[in-house]
This record gives sequence, C-alpha cells and structure tokens, in this order.
Amino acid sequence: MATMNVSLPDTMKSFVDEQVAGRGYGTSSEYIRELIRRDQNRQDLRNLLLQGARSAAGKTADEDYFRNLRKRIDPSAQ
Repeated sequence: MATMNVSLPDTMKSFVDEQVAGRGYGTSSEYIRELIRRDQNRQDLRNLLLQGARSAAGKTADEDYFRNLRKRIDPSAQ
C-alpha cells in the first residue's frame, strides 16, 4: 500500500479526529479511504446517469411493461 502525506488546517484535522473517534474508524486513514471510496462511487453514478441521459429513449414503462417483468421474474405471476 502506498503512503501519502496530507497537510490539513487545524480545524480540518480536528474534524477528522472527531469523525474517527465518533464513528468507529480505527485510524484517520480508514476515514479518508472511506471518503475516497464514496467519491469514486459518486463519480461512477454520475457517469452512469450522464451515459443514460445521452442514450436513446427506451420503451415506455407502462402497466404492460411491469406485468411482463413480473412474469419474467415469477412465471406464475398474473
């Protein structure tokens, strides 16, 4: 695992320390890694949403659509 040093103002360092102590993180590194993972997930979701917005419109999700979907999931569904 690579090491990275980050300089923070005292107020931000205090905030990180409070989060570590109050939210069950073992170290400040665990807290920062969690923040980075969340940001990566947020960017992935944003990219998927933009990709969807650029794509052609799909079929209308009307009652027939959901009825057929239920049948695919559970063939005994009405």
